[in-house]
Amino acid sequence: MSYKIPMGPFHPALEEPYKLDMTCEGETVREAKLHIGFNFRGIEHLAETRNYIQVVALMERVCGICSFIHTLTLCQAMEKLTGLEPPPRAKYIRVAMAELERLHSHVLWAGIAAKLMGFKTMFMTCFELREKVMDVLQAISGNRVNYSMNCIGGVNRDIEDPLSLLPMIDVLEREMVRTVIPIFTTSRTAMSRCAGIGVLTHEKALSLAVVGPVARASGVGQDLRRDAPYAAYEEMQFEVPVEPDGDVKARLLVRALEILESCKILRQALGNMPPGEIVTGDGKFNFISGTATARVEAPRGEVMYSVTWKEHSRNPSRVHVRTPTFANMPAVRYMVMGARLADTPLIQASIDPCYSCTDR
Repeated sequence: MSYKIPMGPFHPALEEPYKLDMTCEGETVREAKLHIGFNFRGIEHLAETRNYIQVVALMERVCGICSFIHTLTLCQAMEKLTGLEPPPRAKYIRVAMAELERLHSHVLWAGIAAKLMGFKTMFMTCFELREKVMDVLQAISGNRVNYSMNCIGGVNRDIEDPLSLLPMIDVLEREMVRTVIPIFTTSRTAMSRCAGIGVLTHEKALSLAVVGPVARASGVGQDLRRDAPYAAYEEMQFEVPVEPDGDVKARLLVRALEILESCKILRQALGNMPPGEIVTGDGKFNFISGTATARVEAPRGEVMYSVTWKEHSRNPSRVHVRTPTFANMPAVRYMVMGARLADTPLIQASIDPCYSCTDR
């Protein structure tokens, strides 16, 4: 006998509204249907009423955790429309900020995953590390979130003494290697809740076109930082972690290994930062008529911006955003099929969803 269980739109797995209708037989999920659209902020419409300075501040509010990545993608699209190229130092600063934001996002997600497992000690450990990452972000930008770092043609703030931040990076890496990764990969609690749970096969990942850690945990080795480098990533040496199993454990392990790679990139960006200016131009821009797109590897996966401008206009005529959650959320339906009902909160959280960003 089957019965239907609704999870959401408000539920303990995520502080954002969406609904998962599941058809169960006993404790096993046989079918699932995802519903979104409970949130609408009208940010893309508001962008059409803002000038080229205001729109950067506006799009930083699409996502609190990935605020830098959103403005980076937007500015790269607008730089194509203005013909500006950021200075080398600005590109290195952009890489450093992007990787710090990746650290913040991954450590935050690891803490939430630990909480959903009932692993509250690990939750507190991850959030302590998150505070250290946010301390570094605050040391650079003056803010813990919404950093206001990006502008058209470069960045707003310099990192005056990059080498002074390296000890903080060493502390983060040491804690990850000593505490977080060993516990998540060897703990009986973590293994019993993650291994073999919420499997997304390689073939299904390709057919659904998932992105980011979700794709890499299913054996799809794609990463824009390596495959279509932007900012100063083509000058960075790093590996792209890929796991073949496609379960919650693989998604956890990919993010943990990416934290170590981010620390490696940060050492290169901060240690080899070239001298010079941090912004090109005088703040007055001439936009050409047309549409420009930009893609960036956010912590959750590929973010894409499409910006349309009309010549002599101060405002964009269209700004469209595709967030990684939009690409990844259909996969949840297939991940929960055949899973235990009790595992579904952790499974849906394993894509690190941001439904409010998607429901702009």
